[in-house]
Amino acid sequence: MFFKLEATDKNTKARAGIITTDHGKIPTPIFMPVGTAGTVKAVHFNDLHKQVQAEIILGNTYHLYLRPGMEILQQAGGLHKFNSWNKPILTDSGGYQVYSLAQMRKINEEGVKFQSHIDGSKQFFTPEYAIDIQRKIGGDIIMAFDECTPYPCEKKYAEKSMQLTHRWLQRCIDQFHSTENIYGYDQFLFPIVQGSVYEDLRKQSAQFIAEQNCTGNAIGGLSVGEPHDDMYAITEIVCNILPLEKPRYLMGVGTPANILESVALGIDMFDCVMPTRNGRNGMLFTSEGIINIRNKKWEMDFTAIDENSTADVSKNHSKAYLRHLFISGEMLGPMIGSIHNLSFYLWLVKEARNKIMEGTFENWKKEMVKNVAQRL
Repeated sequence: MFFKLEATDKNTKARAGIITTDHGKIPTPIFMPVGTAGTVKAVHFNDLHKQVQAEIILGNTYHLYLRPGMEILQQAGGLHKFNSWNKPILTDSGGYQVYSLAQMRKINEEGVKFQSHIDGSKQFFTPEYAIDIQRKIGGDIIMAFDECTPYPCEKKYAEKSMQLTHRWLQRCIDQFHSTENIYGYDQFLFPIVQGSVYEDLRKQSAQFIAEQNCTGNAIGGLSVGEPHDDMYAITEIVCNILPLEKPRYLMGVGTPANILESVALGIDMFDCVMPTRNGRNGMLFTSEGIINIRNKKWEMDFTAIDENSTADVSKNHSKAYLRHLFISGEMLGPMIGSIHNLSFYLWLVKEARNKIMEGTFENWKKEMVKNVAQRL
């Protein structure tokens, strides 16, 4: 994989680029729909291709490890062949899921012991094992195993956790270089910057991650409850240290406004469950603002869900019809909501890319942030 910078905004740190993998090219900035268990919830792959126009999806190591399991995935030839997605896939390492299992796991120097949320069985992830699992899943981009600290978090714990993440990273890198891809295409390892909301720790972590000279770099441990201003401040600090010539991935972020502000700080890649999770529950993100489609105000509104959308479902169906589906409990409602939200997120990053290329990003971003953050 290589990352080619095509344009940089003259007034912000926003940039447009191309990531090349064996499964295709990824224009940046990019949003990656979350396909936790090998599927993006409520969205068929045909719709991911044609309506959402996704360029890359994310798979979850923890969930895929538990179900369907490594034996089935290897027999299938990896996740690409198992789910018939022929574009790039990024797999996270399972670190965030281990973080979310705070009552069911124990962390030590060697790795993490945890209980399956499915059957309570005891499992043990080491940095080496996380790499081996991701080799078997077959993601084009795989993530280093890390510990994601909660918010709020005492500085002493954040520093101890960061140092552990750094030691685990060195073991991940050693394991990555001592093993080979299984399915005949290249895989690329991204390390993760940690350090909670402490600026000195983030600087230290970003410098350490940059020195590892991996193909790309990620920022973790944000969007876990901290104020947005803190998230932006930490992102800016880290982006000032991470190398310009490599893609930067801000993990688990976020709202449309979060994404636009982070693009302006120099982030290239995003993922978040918000568009699908909110879409399944009737919250729609549009170019004019946020809609709760269950509200009675939409009952007689026969205008399109979003005229600016690239998705047919958003242009061809009215707000009144979609509200009817949700109120009636029809499964088509959550499906349309999910497709719409994902297509909007992909439209948003593509528009950002276009504005960066045109040299008009800053003014467009300021106006768009106001629009996408307001509730209609």
